[in-house]
Formats: sequence, structure tokens, C-alpha cells
Amino acid sequence: MPSRNAIKKYEPNTMYHVYNRGVDKRIIFTDEKDYAVFLSFLKFALLSDEDLKKEKVIDSGIVSEASRFNLRREGLYGAVELVSFCLMPNHFHLLLYQYDIDGITRLMRSVGTGYSAYFNKRHKRIGPLFQGRYKASPINTQGYWDHISRYIHLNPLDLGQEYKSYSYSSYLNYAGEVSAKWLKPDLVMDNFASAEEYMKFVSDYVPYREDLKMIKDTLANSRELEE
Repeated sequence: MPSRNAIKKYEPNTMYHVYNRGVDKRIIFTDEKDYAVFLSFLKFALLSDEDLKKEKVIDSGIVSEASRFNLRREGLYGAVELVSFCLMPNHFHLLLYQYDIDGITRLMRSVGTGYSAYFNKRHKRIGPLFQGRYKASPINTQGYWDHISRYIHLNPLDLGQEYKSYSYSSYLNYAGEVSAKWLKPDLVMDNFASAEEYMKFVSDYVPYREDLKMIKDTLANSRELEE
């Protein structure tokens, strides 16, 4: 039975939480270069032609010319926006707002195919990299948009790392420490008076997140004992 979140039809002008993991929960980002390549795929896909020419942080050599061509010909600027993200060693989370009905489909197809080809070639492997089709959950209210962005930014805690300084998430953009034209946090940040208010919104949830994780782990252990 397909996952209820593996939807194939998307609505325009709608926010989605998009996520996927490595097949068999395998590692999909082994080092800094892998993370950089995945993010470069997103940057090449989402920047306007004008901003791409000005963007200094993109190393065009890190993504093949063929991949850059495939990303640009999709014409995704203005069709879909990346609102927040977090890349973890064996999975990723993206908060995407699409204006065109097929914006997410085209973005994820281009990025997923390109990154898989890069990863398999670099790491000398064959076969699917991701665990089937990416999952996507529609996010229908502003409050839920805010909560999902917070959930995404707190993911590094699962690695025992400090989410406030994690290199592969958009938290530092929300905190006002870095900026990127290919990331559009305003759809969430417009609901907060300042970066400080958002940072408090995130930090206030940490104890509850740990409590929920503890309950989840306890229930899982109970089921194992029963079995």
C-alpha cells in the first residue's frame, strides 16, 4: 500500500513538507562535498538567471554542465520556492511553496535524478539512492507552516548536534546570520516580529520535542518486550 503522503497530484499556491531518506536508511550525504552538491542543485534550480550570474557562492564546477543545463531548462524560478530545509546524513526535509501545479514535481525530479547520478558515480555504486518516491504533506495553515519549519530546524538534535550552528539547515538564515536569494523564509518569518522572536519560538519547543521523543522510544521498547 503506498504511503498516504506519497501524493502525486499537487495543488498550486500551497505549502508542502517534502522529505525522503536513503534506501534501506543508508547514508546519502557522506561528507561536506555531498551536502554542497545537493544544495548546489537546489540553488541552480531556484535562482533567477540574473541572480545566478551574480551568485558568488555557487561553484559551477561542483555540478556537471549537463546537470546545470537540465536544472535551468526546467525554468523553476517563480514556480516553486524553498522556504526552509535541513539535510541529515540519511534523509532530508524541505519546506516548499509551489505556485505552479507541477513546480514541486519538476524540482524534485531534477534534483533527485541529478544528485543520485552524482552520488553513484562518486561513490562507485549502482541502483536507487532514495527510498522510493519522495513524500509530500500539504501544510494548510500559517501556524502549521511555522511549526514544520521549527521541526525541520530542530532535526540536528537527533545527531546530538547543536541546531543553532548546524551547517546544513536554513536556521542561520532565519536567525539573520546569513542570507541567500535562493531561500525564501518570509512566508514563515512574516508571522514573527523579529528573528529573535522566531529563535525563541524554536528554542521553546526543545523540551517538548525531547519529551515526545522519550515517549516514542518508551512505547517502541514496550512493543519489543511484548513481542
